[in-house]
Amino acid sequence: MKRCWKKFAAAFMVVIFSITLTSCATIMGDKSQTIGLKSTPGGATVKIVDENSSEVFVGETPTTVTLEKSDGSYWGGKRYSIEVTKTGYETMHFEVKATANGWYLFGNLLFGGIIGWFIIDPFSGAMYNLTPEQIEATLPDASTMLEENGQRTLSIVLVENVPQELLPMMKRLN
Repeated sequence: MKRCWKKFAAAFMVVIFSITLTSCATIMGDKSQTIGLKSTPGGATVKIVDENSSEVFVGETPTTVTLEKSDGSYWGGKRYSIEVTKTGYETMHFEVKATANGWYLFGNLLFGGIIGWFIIDPFSGAMYNLTPEQIEATLPDASTMLEENGQRTLSIVLVENVPQELLPMMKRLN
């Protein structure tokens, strides 16, 4: 009976030790994520570059692309810039960025603890989710931005679809 108890205690210690060497986001998450890309009209060219200006994907909508969540460094969440273009339509820009997921934030309370929060998960990349997970670009016709009969036309777009360099020029209307 004593021998059986010792084996059980040893197995239990191995399990506990294994749990301390892992963390929740690393157990439950992946190092990459698939993002869906659609456009209206379809057949637009999609170009994705990362935070280092390295081109990681060029394709045509509709498509999906698998992107890395981390650059492999400590707290190295990735960030991507996406450009959607089609002849005769305005170019649209989107940003996809890594944010901490629920497994990292709350799962480490149960499994990984301090080791999970500050050592394993920040290196693995599994602690991140890329957002948004789906991009649907409605490309405005380029002619709607031109003057017609001496008058400017108005195009309404979501603020998140406005290129970063144009945001400072925007004025609130209400």
